[in-house]
Amino acid sequence: MQPIRHPVGRALVFLALVVFALYSVVPFIWTVLQSLKTDAQATALTPLIWFTPTLANYSRLWLNAVTPQTAPVLYGLLAVSAGLVLLGVFAGRLPLPVPVTGWGIVGVIAALLVAVPRLLAMAEFYDYFINSIIVSVAAVAVSLTLASLSGYALARYAGRASVVILLAALAFRALPRMGFLLPYYWMGQRSGLYDTHFLTIMALVAVNQPFSIWLLRGFFREVPRDLEEAAMIDGASRLTAFVRVIIPIMWPGIIAAGLFTLLLAYHEFLLVRILTQSNWTLSVAMAQFVGGFSVAGSISLQSAAAVSATLPIVIVVLIFQKHLVRGLAAGAVKG
Repeated sequence: MQPIRHPVGRALVFLALVVFALYSVVPFIWTVLQSLKTDAQATALTPLIWFTPTLANYSRLWLNAVTPQTAPVLYGLLAVSAGLVLLGVFAGRLPLPVPVTGWGIVGVIAALLVAVPRLLAMAEFYDYFINSIIVSVAAVAVSLTLASLSGYALARYAGRASVVILLAALAFRALPRMGFLLPYYWMGQRSGLYDTHFLTIMALVAVNQPFSIWLLRGFFREVPRDLEEAAMIDGASRLTAFVRVIIPIMWPGIIAAGLFTLLLAYHEFLLVRILTQSNWTLSVAMAQFVGGFSVAGSISLQSAAAVSATLPIVIVVLIFQKHLVRGLAAGAVKG
């Protein structure tokens, strides 16, 4: 395909991209504005563009009580969070190795999540947020571990068995949610694992595993066999060659698969709603803010909940966007 060189054509393409970007971003911007309004402003017959913003909805959503120490603690947490995001975005330019920086960021985040309830009177929404983090991170870790080994094996060993496994995985992924929800529910009730993180994580891994296997298998097929064969000639086992040679090359592809798995697990509603009774994630907990006669059913509070649930995913994507683009565009060997 030849590039467009005519100024008018390039201007039209640029205008089309701007319109499409606005079409995609405006709903989120409008939700953010609604979350900063009072209930009366949010339900006004004439939509308000200029208004005095308020953080009362976020305070109602996240905090049970506001004390004089609340504001300084929140400002400190925001400053630390902003610093962690900057460290994640510019980790490649720091003198420290990227894995060291990454694990350091993870450790600080874990410490903050544990310390926040001791510093502030957090509401129940924070518990749902922690449940989402536990379930999503564990599902991604288990899914990527199994999918990496499975995708590598299916990419390297062609045969009837691999075709059967791939078709079975595709058929399982195509099933509607209700096709396997009832068996998981029955197993959870029989085993005593109902309403636990373990059952939810295992179910999410099973549901998302076919997609991860197919995606990573395509990435691994782009890596020449000569790389692990050269390592094996030097004395490495196949597993050692896989871990020390193939994984570093395929890191962008693995991150891309991990982000897709994270999105699927983080936003899962039906499976979590059926398999849990109290250990809800954000996608399930947010349903209580929608409609009905509940006090929580205001548009402004719904918008605050939606923005709060979206921001962590946006931050994660911003940190890993370079790896995501490289993984989707190539999935190939570093030069």
